[in-house]
Amino acid sequence: MTDLDASASNSGSASVTETEIAGDPVPVLAPLAGDPAMLGLPTFIVGSVALGLVLVGVVPATAVGASLPIILAATSAGLFIATIWSAAIGQSAVASIFGIFAGFWLSYAVLVLGLIRGWFGITVLAAAATQELFLISWLVIIVVLTLATLRLPLAFTLIFALVDVALLLVLLGTEEASTGLLKTGGYVVLAFAAVGVYVFYGAASLATGGTGVPLGKPIQR
Repeated sequence: MTDLDASASNSGSASVTETEIAGDPVPVLAPLAGDPAMLGLPTFIVGSVALGLVLVGVVPATAVGASLPIILAATSAGLFIATIWSAAIGQSAVASIFGIFAGFWLSYAVLVLGLIRGWFGITVLAAAATQELFLISWLVIIVVLTLATLRLPLAFTLIFALVDVALLLVLLGTEEASTGLLKTGGYVVLAFAAVGVYVFYGAASLATGGTGVPLGKPIQR
């Protein structure tokens, strides 16, 4: 094994020498860096605004897929890229947050498309129960995320808490077939989008050489 290592080392040295003699530049790899929130936050915001507007009734109730182009092409894709970016620079918590929301938005799009197109063999009578299953499943994980990240600045906790409230309201609205609850849920979605805008403004200001914005003290230290 030692001989093989030595041979490999000598071979590598010879290659480097030959490369330098040939005049080829030796590439210098810079460390990965940057702020994934600069991509993750705006793509999260635009999907939230689109969904909120659907829920509050900006489009007809039959146009449930109106937000899907934004959610699929911008929000889901952007959040998955931000997840990979975060993981690549060692930000595990940020990668988890972006990854969770990427999964939520993509699964929401698949759910709506599946119900519209009849992809999963779900009957019309089972559509409401299917939506309830989806909402309960995501409510569980987002509540856990909210409680597990109380050490983050208050603005992030507020976003997660509002997401919890929105999911609960939409769940209740689906169970009771209440347009009032669904519309209220839509306004809460727009509220957490607004908090996201505030956080993104601060991140963008910092990224361009300015000062950030106060994000609030963490609830848990």
